[in-house]
Amino acid sequence: MTQDTLSDVLRAVRLRGAVFFNVSGSSDWAAEAPPASVLAPMLMRGVEHVIEYHALAQGHCWAAIPGGPSVEMFAGDVVMFPHGDAHVVSSTPGLRGSAEFGWMAETKIDRLPVRLAYLGDSVSMSAAPDGDAEDRLICGFIGCDLQPFNPLISALPRLLHLSAGDDNAWIGAFAQRAVAESHAHRAGGEAMLAKMSEMMFVDAVRRYADRLPAESRGWLAGLRDRFVGRALTLMHERPAHPWSIDELGREAGLSRSALHERFVQLIGAPPMQYLAQWRMQAAARLLLETRGHVAAIALEVGYDSEAAFARAFKRAVGMPPGAWRRERDRLTAASGAVA
Repeated sequence: MTQDTLSDVLRAVRLRGAVFFNVSGSSDWAAEAPPASVLAPMLMRGVEHVIEYHALAQGHCWAAIPGGPSVEMFAGDVVMFPHGDAHVVSSTPGLRGSAEFGWMAETKIDRLPVRLAYLGDSVSMSAAPDGDAEDRLICGFIGCDLQPFNPLISALPRLLHLSAGDDNAWIGAFAQRAVAESHAHRAGGEAMLAKMSEMMFVDAVRRYADRLPAESRGWLAGLRDRFVGRALTLMHERPAHPWSIDELGREAGLSRSALHERFVQLIGAPPMQYLAQWRMQAAARLLLETRGHVAAIALEVGYDSEAAFARAFKRAVGMPPGAWRRERDRLTAASGAVA
């Protein structure tokens, strides 16, 4: 599997994490969360997409998407919801709770993570950890960009479970470390937990990709394929190069027709279409992270004409690159002001 291509995508979609809740549960408890698109604006303003996760530090519980997949969790396990589905975490399967989180928007939060104590069907904000709790979780979000192009999210399942075991020992350590940090409130604790949660997500993606059956389809399966993975690496390494399907085929070791067929079979789009989409994502990152002129960014991602680049970018995101940059700057500034 081409690890560098995965890293390239994770950098381009601006992965960022945060730990928001230290949850304790007792007596047939159930914590229900609305879709991440509803909850995230209260917690990660200005972020296009969020993935909620739960790390079980103590006890035993169940995590489920109502009407969808469910999983039993033990201490040290982590569960993620890559598509932002509404879900339930509970002491026993089948329990439901209240998904009303409107109080979050009206609550002044001085310090993260927020402590929530579930007792049966009631919940309260707890000023101190509940020493008698049967179950204890750390919950947070991984944020990322979807536009112009994020091939990773659609390649992940709706529910991703990381089981604590010998090869996952550090996942269990994350849950314990997160609980300790949330209790200690040491300087830099929030930043450290955010970076740890990002690392946890990357590790989850790698482990999921490593377990994919040989007949799997999708972007992660394409990364793992000898020929398609090579073509992806070339396009990611040199997006500005005037690639043709013939040159990609020669570099990857297949004929143009064989590469095209294999690429479409695994990725779901032709190589040249993928390249055009990736160029837009690379350009978006440059627009956000540099003050480079639009014409210079157009050249850097393979366009000889600023006008042609602007038209392509507008097709991808709905507005010209300069206007899109200003709008994202405005959202970022507003998010910082709220925080």
